Amino acid sequence: FRSGKYVYKPIMNQTCCPQYTIRCQALHFQASKSHKKVLKKMLKFISKGDVSKVASEEEPMDSHIEDVAACDFPYKSESQVSQSELTPLAVDHAERVEKEDKDSGETKEEGNVQKVESDSVQICTDKDAPVPAEPSRSAKAVHAPPKPGRKGADLSKPLCRKAKDIRKERKLQKLLQNQMGTLEGSQLQGDQAFLLQNSKSKTNQPKNIEDFVFVPLPDDARHKLEVRLVPVSFEDPQFKSSFNQSATLFAKYQMSVHKDTPSDCGENEFTRFLCDSPLEAEHAPNGPECGYGSFHQQYWLDGKIIAVGVIDILPYCVSSVYLYYDPDFSFLSLGVYSALREIAFTRQLHEKAPDLCFYYMGFYIHSCPKMRYKGQYRPSDLLCPETYVWTPIEQCLPLLEHSKYSRFNQDGKAVDEGRLKELGRVRVLHKRTVMPYSVYKKRRKGPSDEASVQQYASLVGQTCSERMLLFRS
Repeated sequence: FRSGKYVYKPIMNQTCCPQYTIRCQALHFQASKSHKKVLKKMLKFISKGDVSKVASEEEPMDSHIEDVAACDFPYKSESQVSQSELTPLAVDHAERVEKEDKDSGETKEEGNVQKVESDSVQICTDKDAPVPAEPSRSAKAVHAPPKPGRKGADLSKPLCRKAKDIRKERKLQKLLQNQMGTLEGSQLQGDQAFLLQNSKSKTNQPKNIEDFVFVPLPDDARHKLEVRLVPVSFEDPQFKSSFNQSATLFAKYQMSVHKDTPSDCGENEFTRFLCDSPLEAEHAPNGPECGYGSFHQQYWLDGKIIAVGVIDILPYCVSSVYLYYDPDFSFLSLGVYSALREIAFTRQLHEKAPDLCFYYMGFYIHSCPKMRYKGQYRPSDLLCPETYVWTPIEQCLPLLEHSKYSRFNQDGKAVDEGRLKELGRVRVLHKRTVMPYSVYKKRRKGPSDEASVQQYASLVGQTCSERMLLFRS
């Protein structure tokens, strides 16, 4: 993990709170119900200015893996590219999403049916259809299936179905009637019945995050949200022009959330922590258009920055570094929202750079309940601290419940394939000259430093020890 220009690695079996590297398989990510609630909450706010009172109740951390916590823990970096960069969706796909979303007026959350207001962005209800959020008159008109073994049940009556499915079916029936002119009501037979069932199966497919993030907004939307991807460089005009506003927001966030003093979060501290980076910007022919390097993803709401996600775009992943936001907008669950947008961003970068398919969330600390939220973005893997093999988090959690430090690779014979094998090949920078450690060792005067070099090389591994330079004075 990095902080500014510093890159550090914890000694897992010695630290009080072992920190396991975690990555999300972005291409296979499936949003949970709670994830979708956060995305819908943002859509409702942008389109209608709706500020849900329930939002503040969703903010506290939740240690349960099954249901994502709407957590705004600052450690997580979050963001996404600007709307103009993130809209290369196929026209037919966008139209299909818009049509489907117009009929999804309600959602069912864990047994309790919660009504979602008609939303011109993507959520609107069919005027002619019953709304299951109000289980009174319209709900009574739908007959529930008889309980097993119950006598006197009227099997001729239809089974209970979701109102959303009924509305979709009615809508399709009307379309078919208009096209064919001979169908009446729901009396579909033969090919028409097959078409209806086939269409129903498609519309029942679960929505992905793109369906929420890239949905077109109405012309009369109350707010405008734009996410800009800005390279971390004072030579970049956008980064330079927004620096003061971004630094001021950082200070506001640090003092409000982390209780820092003004001297702890001034411009110098902001620059050292979140602007300095050891990464050099690079544009590869087979890489993403934005290139590789360190970036700030700025969330602009109505012309004002309300959140900034600091990320590194690398050949195989988008790595989350930090997130800071305006505490006045914490009701939008910006921690969760920006993480979901970063996952969507990773998936889009993958289209141009096929090797880039993971979303790194920094460290997962199971012994700290407030850090467990990272395990709620599934599927995700933890890195074995001994063999450096990725292991599905589902297999790691029982081990971490038993011991805060654990080896995840259950193959007792497995070892770290990248472990240090030849200390003499470690590259050293001495008096402006690059040389292997075996040469430096002969030239060195004074006591041996082999023990410290051995520790360094064992931590970074053989490959990195030959790619990096160990400075020796």
